[in-house]
Formats: sequence, C-alpha cells, structure tokens
Amino acid sequence: MPKNKPTWQEKLTDSKGYPKVEKLTGKMSKKWGTGTLVIPAPIEVDELMKKVPRGKLITINEIRLALAAKHHATIGCPLTTGIFAWISANAAEEQKQQGATDITPYWRTLKTGGLLNEKYPGGLDEQKRLLEQEGHVVIQKGKKCFVKDYLKFVISLDQ
Repeated sequence: MPKNKPTWQEKLTDSKGYPKVEKLTGKMSKKWGTGTLVIPAPIEVDELMKKVPRGKLITINEIRLALAAKHHATIGCPLTTGIFAWISANAAEEQKQQGATDITPYWRTLKTGGLLNEKYPGGLDEQKRLLEQEGHVVIQKGKKCFVKDYLKFVISLDQ
C-alpha cells in the first residue's frame, strides 16, 4: 500500500537536519569562491517571507543574504532557498484552502531582478494579480514578468 504523500505544511516543518553550514567545494567554489554555504531549514525561509509587509517585496537573494548572516556563512544556498520558498508558497496556499487567512505572503517574494516566480501556486497570472492588488505594476517582456521599480519596494532583512 503506497505511503501518503506529505502535505506542503509537513514538508515546510520537516527540517531534515537543516540548517547546515558546509564548506564551499568543487563546482560550488568555482562559482561562489571560498568560504561556507548555509543550507537553511525550510521553516527559516518561510519565517523570512512572513516578514514582508503589504506593499513591500523581497527577493530570494535578500533571503539568502539574511540566512548567510544569521548562520555566519559566506552565502545562502541558492538552490535550496528557492525550493524552500516554493514549498512555503504551496504550504500557504494549502492553509488558505483550509480556511486560514493569515498565510505567508509568498507572492511578495521575487526571483533575482524582480522576476515573478512561475512555479508559485496559480503561476505568473496569480502572482501578478496578488501583486497588482497591493499596488505594484507588473510588466511582461516576452514570457517573463517582473515588478516595475521593484528595488524601491524591497525591504532589508538585517538579522
């Protein structure tokens, strides 16, 4: 009998032994240089995403910088931070479907350069709708969408 798939909320709270700080080696040190990398726990990414107030924004890079500072690492892992933001978004949507109103405002977390995240629940259209509801202007160039003047709205997550 197949095991039940974990819910998004279960994935969010399963730290799997993270956070972990590891030395940058191999391909990673070629790209990022020397030092250390923090692999955060999913819930840490979610907690930072929750700090973004209505009308403000954050990028994955800001989250990575805050995580690196918190754990005294050189950089925050770009791959896991992005994956955990995606898990956070899906967990928030799952909570909303269960009637919760105070969910993580995942739509305020953008990719590098102010790009919208097509992998968030509802895709680009839903993230665009939620951002425009908060007064942001979303511009489309080709298949990519980004928030106009996003840097004016990005908050600092100094730990």
